[in-house]
Amino acid sequence: MERTIHNKVPVGDGSWVTVDVYGEPDAPGLVVVPGGMSDAHAWRHVATAIHAWPSVTVVNRRGRTPSGPLTHAYSLRTEVEDLGAVLDEYPATRAVFGWSYGGSIALLAAGERPLRQVIAYEPVVRPFGRDALPDLRAAELASDWDATVDIVNRQVAGLDAAHVDALRADRHTWATLQRLSMPTHAELAALNTAPLPDEMARQAGRVDLIVGERNQGTPPYGTSFDDVRQYVPHADVHVLPGQGHMAHLEAPAELAHLLNALGTEAVTG
Repeated sequence: MERTIHNKVPVGDGSWVTVDVYGEPDAPGLVVVPGGMSDAHAWRHVATAIHAWPSVTVVNRRGRTPSGPLTHAYSLRTEVEDLGAVLDEYPATRAVFGWSYGGSIALLAAGERPLRQVIAYEPVVRPFGRDALPDLRAAELASDWDATVDIVNRQVAGLDAAHVDALRADRHTWATLQRLSMPTHAELAALNTAPLPDEMARQAGRVDLIVGERNQGTPPYGTSFDDVRQYVPHADVHVLPGQGHMAHLEAPAELAHLLNALGTEAVTG
């Protein structure tokens, strides 16, 4: 499936989000909501491998170019409203898929409007990343994005020194991570201060939660996934074999295969 259009969707506070649409723009489709340290471009390989829906719309959330700024009033509520604006723009949407922070946004949105299907890959919930907030705030005030990426990888994601050093050695990758890290403190602060409902995704017809096999039951992503499950007791749980949190970069074909299967099940089941 090839990208057909790049669109700008106005949202609140004078900001905007952009979306990349693959396939037929007006056909029933899947909306993809990336999480932190990610953008729409990072999801292109997954989007092009999806065929269960005739269109795939990938949101470039605010705070990452060419979308608009977070604004001073930014909160998790802002993200839910932004997703709502995208869904209003594409009323033929059949399903929403969110990764990490994007998964949390999708689950919350499905508590406020009817959605046929919500799929979330390792969504996160407070207190995820809370201990790193003071250091992230200090790095943000200093505009030290190198430190921000290091903090995210070591303190939030729990990567070892060798892994972080390998990422840093790839100058292009590290520079991309620095650019994508700019909203990190605001997003983690929003995640850790937002009120949560007793149950997420109440208005979803079907909820599918995915966890990477390598992260099952282990911090930080596996344990946060288990926390999220308590808010979505009606969800079906699926395991992506051999994968961790970055499946969209490390195994996009395998992730797309699972999404295709879940989309097909929702139609035929």
